[in-house]
Amino acid sequence: MNIQDFDAFCFDLDGTILLGNERLPGAQKIVDQIRGYDKKVLFITNSPTQTRDACSRRLNALGIKTEAAEVLTTPFVSALYFLEHYPDARVYIVGEEAIHEEFHQLSLTITKNPLEATHVLVGLDRSFTYEKLNLAVMAVRNGANIIVTNPDPSCPVPGGVMADTLSIAKAIEVASGQAITDIVGKPSLFFGERMLRQLNTDRERCLIIGDRLETDILLGKINRFPTCLVLTGIARKEDIETKKIYPDFIVGDLTAFWKL
Repeated sequence: MNIQDFDAFCFDLDGTILLGNERLPGAQKIVDQIRGYDKKVLFITNSPTQTRDACSRRLNALGIKTEAAEVLTTPFVSALYFLEHYPDARVYIVGEEAIHEEFHQLSLTITKNPLEATHVLVGLDRSFTYEKLNLAVMAVRNGANIIVTNPDPSCPVPGGVMADTLSIAKAIEVASGQAITDIVGKPSLFFGERMLRQLNTDRERCLIIGDRLETDILLGKINRFPTCLVLTGIARKEDIETKKIYPDFIVGDLTAFWKL
């Protein structure tokens, strides 16, 4: 693989560029090299707990120079999704402050009354409780649609994994008896289209680099982007045949990126 094969490089964050508060091997060097060739860099994360500003600050703190405009997060993309598809929605949010911040930035309507909600948006909520579950179920049983920020059941963290958004969304789905209406984050077509709009790059010249087959690599397959699997997060080589999701390239970590 050669840097001249692509015009844009889109990196997942957790499990690819960083793990917790630690930068993963090769991450800073590869990003610096790409920028040195005047190529475009975009950081694409399914994390629903951080704004674009928070992600850019996190990357800068680790020595990876980044502007907020170079980051796509699921709180931001979810806000864009509602702005485009349901601009008059009254949204009951199960999630953390990042989602609220991005919705406020776009002047979307958030309601705390589940009986007023037209939609329930579900993201990771690390203070999720039985009461929150029941309020979300109340909204759905009253006619609200379930929209989910990202389909990740778990997220890589130092020493293992933690439960992620889909675990909460499935609880609401089961308890309410109503199916999830849509999922906004990777690997959706909507997320892929937002990437292309931001990058203004031909899709075949846009490389996706990530650690998860079902989101990062499938994002490429669904949206016809080339892909590179990095084995520093969730996926293992043996998972490829099990899940039948095939990346175009595979590297152990980002130090081996140009050795393919």
